[in-house]
Amino acid sequence: MGEIHTFLPEKLIMGILVSRSEHLSRMEKLLTDEFGPVDYRSELFPFTFTGYYDREMGEGIRRRFLSFRRLVDPASIAEIKLRTNQLEEHFLEKGNRKINLDPGLLSLGKLILASTKDNAQRIPLSRGIYGEITLMYRKKAYHPLPWTYPDYQSEKYHEILLHIRDIYTGQLQA
Repeated sequence: MGEIHTFLPEKLIMGILVSRSEHLSRMEKLLTDEFGPVDYRSELFPFTFTGYYDREMGEGIRRRFLSFRRLVDPASIAEIKLRTNQLEEHFLEKGNRKINLDPGLLSLGKLILASTKDNAQRIPLSRGIYGEITLMYRKKAYHPLPWTYPDYQSEKYHEILLHIRDIYTGQLQA
């Protein structure tokens, strides 16, 4: 029988999609109030990988990634996703989101994203939230899986995630 161990704490990251940049600083304040100080903030860059969100959020959507200094128990990702869904509600306009939050957990070997949508590769976690291994880390690089979203397959995202992974590695070594 295998020995049971506690989970190693993981790095909480947040992918933010925003169509109205005036909302961004307020959302970042809400996120830091909830999850603690940010130790990485990407530039705000155009989100051009899909038009999926255009109808709800409008055109000109941009993406930013944050990571939080405080490491989290990976078992908490479902509760984190539920909370980020509540935070999105502060920015509804006529029932449409103007900010979309994608929480994820970065470990040494993978990136897991939380979702409210079921699919064959997603594992039910709790209270209607699923987890999906989106990227695997091996040979000093991130590698997509057959279901990985096109944006998470991009070199730009991989560069950002490698930087965050370096921060995380330093935290584990400290």
